[in-house]
Formats: sequence, structure tokens, C-alpha cells
Amino acid sequence: MVNRQTLFKHLISMQIGIDSFVETVVDGAQSPAQQGVQRVQQLLEEVELADRVGLDSYGIGEHHREEYIASSPAVLLAAAAARTKNIRLTSAVTVLSSDDPVRVFQDFATLDLISQGRAEIIVGRGSFIESYPLFGYDLQHYDELFSEKLDLLLKLREETRVTWTGKHRASLTGQGVWPRPAQTLLPIRLGVGGTPQSFVRAGTLGLPLTVAIIGGEPHRFRPLIDLYREAGRQAGHASEKLTVDVHAVGFVADTTEGAANDLWPSHSAAFTRIGRERGWPPTTRAAFDAQRGELGAFLVGDPETVAKKMWHISDSLGGVEQISLVMSGGPLPHEKLLHSIELLGTQVKPLVTGKSS
Repeated sequence: MVNRQTLFKHLISMQIGIDSFVETVVDGAQSPAQQGVQRVQQLLEEVELADRVGLDSYGIGEHHREEYIASSPAVLLAAAAARTKNIRLTSAVTVLSSDDPVRVFQDFATLDLISQGRAEIIVGRGSFIESYPLFGYDLQHYDELFSEKLDLLLKLREETRVTWTGKHRASLTGQGVWPRPAQTLLPIRLGVGGTPQSFVRAGTLGLPLTVAIIGGEPHRFRPLIDLYREAGRQAGHASEKLTVDVHAVGFVADTTEGAANDLWPSHSAAFTRIGRERGWPPTTRAAFDAQRGELGAFLVGDPETVAKKMWHISDSLGGVEQISLVMSGGPLPHEKLLHSIELLGTQVKPLVTGKSS
């Protein structure tokens, strides 16, 4: 059993969210339009339920691939905003390198107005590269694009009329950028994988951090997070600004074995497909089960198992503000995903925070 007092002591302020890439099944049984209509309606049902059971955020990650209906996160989040009341709505992530910062700001400022102040942007360089050639960008400029566009995005949230000069986008000479968001300062987080330079950049800029931990042992990220916090301290940023969120694979069911058996087919299909593209060996059930273990990155199990893993991750990283579970659908039956969301809000969250939902 999870020691509730220990969880309360360590994690009382932790928030819990869900991230999705809005995965669908590409099998030829339905047309892309039919698949899209069905999956978007399921997504909205999932976000509504997450809001109703008291989860803190729902994120949609930008992807430009056949199996994901998430090329326009702000549009999907705006639809969700009109059907929810409390949950924060965020990108997870926005691939800023291949997008236009002015348009990103306008889209999320509009989302913020629709949601009455619940929008957030997580920006990153993306885990896939399809958007770069799609929008005419050279991968040789991978980091330079991101750095320059992040600089502009941060200026846009500070000033309505911006004067700015860059290399990869036309300069701004005082043009106004509207609308302005409902929040005084539109929240922007930096999404990172495992590159030390990215952690230092986030700390130097004083931006909150979202760390994608999709494998391995979470405690191995502690030196990078310490690097982030030290870079922020040296840059003169207050420690309360340097918050850390974690994005990780997760799934909740009534029993731990049931959760593993439910998630495995979907996980196997996704990682085998990606592995073929990247030259990885096929994923195995043994490797999947190892990641579910005490030190692994996956939060898969019954409510108490998942709550305990959240405590372990937060403790090993020196405290995190939020953990968001990647729950994208696809081969995973919609009814089981809904049940997992319900358990996450009604059972896991009270265990983690010590408060009933």
C-alpha cells in the first residue's frame, strides 16, 4: 500500500495531466476523413472527462504524420476549451522551429481568450522531422531556427508592438500583434529531451521546463535538472520560476497486470513502427515490463502503483510540479482510455495530493 502521509508530505503540490498525440488506427477499414471525425470526437470526450474528474492539464503534441491527428493543436484545444471549465490546455509540444512565432502567439492568445485564461504553450524542436521539409526549413539549421524563433516568441508575449531582426524570418519594425491573451503573461514552457544545452538554455532564460522521459531510469535526469537550476540561479532567476514538469508514458487500470496488458499492444505498435524508421530493434514485452519496474520510466499500473511511481520520480528529481501521462489512443480501445482517465482523476490524484477529488 502507498503511504498516504509520505505522499502528502512530498507531493501535496504536484499536479497531474494528460498528453496526447491524438493517435488513430491506419488500417484501411475507414477513410481518413471517417477516422478523423471519429478520433476528434473521442478526443473531446477524453478532455471533457479529464476536466470533470479534476485533472490539471490536457496537452496535445504537434505531429505531421498519418497516424496522428494533431497537426494543429491550438484548433483542437480551442474546441476543448469551449467544452471544459477548469483544466489547463497546452501544446505538448509546439514545434516552434518550423512554425511562425507570430502565428503561434496569435493562435494561443486566441485559445486563452476562449478558455478564459487556461492556455499554455510548451515549445520544442520536436521528436520527428516531418514538419521541417513540409514548411520549407533546412534541418542543418535545426537549433539555430529554434533559438531565433524562441527569442521572437518571448518578445511577442512581452510587447504588443515588436521591433525584432532575425536571420530566418522577416524582421518586425513595430507592427502590432493581436489579440492579446486573457492572462497578463501567456505561459511558455520549454520542452526538452536529453540535450544538456537545452536544459541550460531553459535555465538561462528563466523558463519553466518540461522533460520528456520516455525510457530509461528517471533518476538519470537529475544531473541535467540540477544543471538547469544552476543555470537559472547564475542568470539571476528566482528559484520559484524554475519549475520542472515530467512527460512520461503512463496508463492506469484496476489492476497492475491489467494496465500492462491493455497498454502493451498500443505501445508495441507505436514503438515498433518508429523503430523501423530509426533503425532500432523491435520492442519486446520484457523491455516494456522492465520500464514498469520500480526504477523505470513508465507509470503503468493500478492507482496505488502509479501514485507511488509519481512519488519516486518527483523525489529522484528533486521535486517536480506536474507529471503528465502520454495517453494517445490509437489501438488502445477508447472505453479503456476513458476508464484510465477516470481512475487518474478520482483515485491517483487523491493519493498523490492527499485531497479527495
